[in-house]
Amino acid sequence: MTAPPRLELRSLRKYFATSKVLAVDGVSLAVAPGEVVALIGENGTGKTTLMNLVFGVHQPDAGEIRVDGRPVRISGPQAAIEHGVAMVHQHFELVPGFTVAQNVLLGREPTRRGRYDDAEAERRVTELMARSGLVLDPRRRVRDLPVAAQQRVEILKALARDARVLILDEPTAVLTPQEADELIVLVRGLAAAGRSVVFISHKLPEVQEVADRVVVMRRGRIVGEVGRGGADDAALARLMVGRDVPVTGSYATAPAGPELLRVEGAAVPPTLEGGSGLRGVDLALRSGEILGIAGVGGNGQDELIDAVTGLGRLEGGSVAVDGVDITRATPAETRRRGIAHIAADRMRVGLNLEATLEENAVSTAFRTRRFSRAGLIRRRARRRFAAALIADYEVRGAAPARPVRSLSGGNLQKIVIGRELSGNPRVVLANQPTRGLDVGSIEFVHGALSRARAQGAGVLLVSAELDEVMALSDRIAVMYDGRLIGPFDRADVDRERLGRLMAGVEGE
Repeated sequence: MTAPPRLELRSLRKYFATSKVLAVDGVSLAVAPGEVVALIGENGTGKTTLMNLVFGVHQPDAGEIRVDGRPVRISGPQAAIEHGVAMVHQHFELVPGFTVAQNVLLGREPTRRGRYDDAEAERRVTELMARSGLVLDPRRRVRDLPVAAQQRVEILKALARDARVLILDEPTAVLTPQEADELIVLVRGLAAAGRSVVFISHKLPEVQEVADRVVVMRRGRIVGEVGRGGADDAALARLMVGRDVPVTGSYATAPAGPELLRVEGAAVPPTLEGGSGLRGVDLALRSGEILGIAGVGGNGQDELIDAVTGLGRLEGGSVAVDGVDITRATPAETRRRGIAHIAADRMRVGLNLEATLEENAVSTAFRTRRFSRAGLIRRRARRRFAAALIADYEVRGAAPARPVRSLSGGNLQKIVIGRELSGNPRVVLANQPTRGLDVGSIEFVHGALSRARAQGAGVLLVSAELDEVMALSDRIAVMYDGRLIGPFDRADVDRERLGRLMAGVEGE
């Protein structure tokens, strides 16, 4: 007798009346025991909403969910866990001040004589790690862990609750390539042990590597299903977007103009969280060029961006724009000098999630004459600008008065980029601009950065995606251990050499 699917969805439907969006439109899907199913699609196409229905975050308007062949009603996340379904969200839900063991057993704490039993908690978590192959120090506090280790804590939480179905939402969005490879090995090991995994991702090469089956969603519906090795990246991208999309683009370059940005001897001490700081970094950015900086996260890229934008302070060295020293400038002053900042963390730095799209769209320029006069907000001008941004940047499911929290990651990034590029900036600092985006949104972002270069801006592109750096950049440098190696003309370096520089196995 054939075993029933571990997880089965029958004609699920979800309509959000407030935003008038049919997010999930009659989706049926089955996941077998020990199977990894990758769920892919453009941002805003309903992938996360579908899994939030499974995890009880939302309730379906129609349809049925079955676990191990039995219909279940999942009224909330706790009910999902009781039915053996766990979800690891893209943005982790951990208590930073608690230890690994305390986070893993949160809500199921062992006690002794009415008090929390640390020794028993550490013993249980150590046994769980031995069974799952996830090795961490159970006594270490989560706030001291790197991102990849925090993700492992989230997975351990799910395993501690005996999850038979594990949903991973964009699990590699904040991981380095090496960490992503380790996660893929881990996921395959969980499947080999009989657990079922739903793997939501935009990165087609890793989807091809990890999944037994790839399910494609578009506009709330399943539009295709491909077995392992049944389609190449280009074919999957075509299913996702509905048209041909270059998986790795190539953009025309032109001779660079005069120097716009100069950093000399930039020095920042290492951080307590493990960041390497900056160690005498020099660079120059010219008009009409994209200077790409490749590197594994934590090697000084964020400190460099913070120093130029005024969000951080240099211990030594200087920063100048158009020959004017801005080393001690505030973020507002750097913006007045023509610096735009596409932040790596759009959720906390790039946007105010509690504000509307309209408020976010003008947040960096609301004091200018364009949007205010005599201290009063020009609401009509602000609303027109937000509506134009929605149209020009194809922000789906958006309205000026709608809170941005309800939008997908790709649409949030389009808001940030539209706002930052709207004022024809002199210098564009793009820090991980396509992290967590689908192939269609990536193509859009690459096109926007290339147009900014064509209009004379200097673009400093910081990315952990080596293919992205190589496709867009006129010159390429590598950050390693707080030092800048290069830059090199694009034609003078290949992927293999850049990879060695990123790993620190080859000096300048």
